Amino acid sequence: MSSPILITGATGFIGRHLARQLCANGDADRVRCLVRPSSDVGELERLGVKLVHGDVTDWDALRAATEGCGQVVHLANLYSFWEPDPSVYRRINVEGTRLTAQAAIEAGVDLFLHVSTVATFGRPTEVPFNEDSQPGPKRFSEYAQTKLEGDEIVEALAQEHQLPLAVVYPGSVLGAGDPKSSGRYIADIVYRRMPATLFADRVVTWVHVNDVATVLQRLLALENAGGRRYIVGGSRVTFHQLNRMIQTASGTRPPRLEVPDWISLLSARLLTGIAQLTGWSPPFGLSTDVARTMIGGVQADGSRVCRDLGLTYTELRVAVEEAVAALDE
Repeated sequence: MSSPILITGATGFIGRHLARQLCANGDADRVRCLVRPSSDVGELERLGVKLVHGDVTDWDALRAATEGCGQVVHLANLYSFWEPDPSVYRRINVEGTRLTAQAAIEAGVDLFLHVSTVATFGRPTEVPFNEDSQPGPKRFSEYAQTKLEGDEIVEALAQEHQLPLAVVYPGSVLGAGDPKSSGRYIADIVYRRMPATLFADRVVTWVHVNDVATVLQRLLALENAGGRRYIVGGSRVTFHQLNRMIQTASGTRPPRLEVPDWISLLSARLLTGIAQLTGWSPPFGLSTDVARTMIGGVQADGSRVCRDLGLTYTELRVAVEEAVAALDE
């Protein structure tokens, strides 16, 4: 049997799909997952993978989890646009990434597959931007900033310690059972909880969750994936277009009222200020970081992975339909 594959963040949205694909491919005996004691591991237990309790801030747990592994997929991160204690971003996305990479170096892995995000590019001058584009001068959220710092750490460790590194930059991920902000957005439209359409003409790069998992699986299957960098995102659409897809899939008409970006940003700043005083998340997730990210837009070119790894992107319509259908389950 080939050496084990460790997945951090295996109970997350992408992680669950990757574990399913690996197990469907007959690799269940090789899959090892680092999971927190508080996580819902029911599906992972049914898949028959090995569970190691701990998290990416726990050095002893990371050493135990990586021991004997040939490959590490680092998915664990804090994907959020508002936290009552902002220091948690740096603890997980920066220091957690550093510790995971260091444990992988100590274990002598053949591949450290680091999952980043297109948000680390900010707003480059090149539109759409690709893997070789120079990032824009600023990040629009604490999430993006700390993910960038995590990227810089693993790149430095790869150079200093010859860590075989590959990096994947997913766009906004959609699909059935999405617990993230994008999934909540679809639910808010379907259940008529959104009072208005925000950021209507802003473009975001979207991708089906299965496509991201497929790219990760194909990189794991390569003999030498080190040095590869891939943006994974096949659909650049506005929120107007996304809302029409949601309407087609659900029969629910999106809000007629459209709010200009400047009002959305002003509202986000007000709601974020209130959230900082109360400790409650901003309504509809409308934080300052969300508003700045959406206004900045994300127009990424994910075609290279199609040429190199033979990926065919799933239509965004399918991801939306699956996400809507799962709301009734």
